[in-house]
Amino acid sequence: MQNQEIVKIIENLGGRKNYEEKRASKLGFASLYDYFEDKISKKQKAIEDEQKELEASKAEEQSKANKKSCGCC
Repeated sequence: MQNQEIVKIIENLGGRKNYEEKRASKLGFASLYDYFEDKISKKQKAIEDEQKELEASKAEEQSKANKKSCGCC
């Protein structure tokens, strides 16, 4: 089953289609569809990693804020 988003991207390439096909074959992809599928999955993974990183930094900031600054307690 094909992803309609990828099909739409390929249809809208216009004059860049030859360039993208050459790039896909150079990178070892069997088809232009596979190339864009990989490209989109990498973008999604990068976004997810960024969100996890933000959540981790927020948790770290909260733990620092919860610690008391004085040594008496």
